[in-house]
Amino acid sequence: MRVKAHIPNMFTFFNLTLGILAIVSIINESYTISALLILTAAFTDRLDGQLARKLDAESEIGKELDSLCDLISFGVAPAVLIWSFHLATFGVIGILIMIIFSISGAYRLARYNIMEFDGVYMGIPITMCGGIVALMTLYSINYQINVYFIGIMMLFLSYSMISKRIKLKKR
Repeated sequence: MRVKAHIPNMFTFFNLTLGILAIVSIINESYTISALLILTAAFTDRLDGQLARKLDAESEIGKELDSLCDLISFGVAPAVLIWSFHLATFGVIGILIMIIFSISGAYRLARYNIMEFDGVYMGIPITMCGGIVALMTLYSINYQINVYFIGIMMLFLSYSMISKRIKLKKR
């Protein structure tokens, strides 16, 4: 395999690295750093697909790697971030919201991987939802947000990832 074929996967692995570092930052209670790492991972995620197409290096393994890494960076890391920063006060309910968000993201990624893509996304992409959670966190560091609103927003984002009613055209 040619060297340039591995370049998109390197960006995918960088996305994963940023997601893992975001989780480590949460453990260290560095919520701003965590949110910024998630947003940077979103930028990196955008590049890997573009590079794969540009370098004619699209592959099944690249598609699977992208989904696995996206689950960490935009499913698990944002869910743990918002739970740690806000939803832990809800006890078991907060944990359930965190799990529902992650499961919804995993389901969306799996469904996307097995369906024929016709230029229209069903549900909001996990990258976008994870980015919204990171932005909500950054906003709430400086401004007061009602914790019930955050819980409802997380459930709405979870639903929006798996909804067949929400359709977005790929640009």
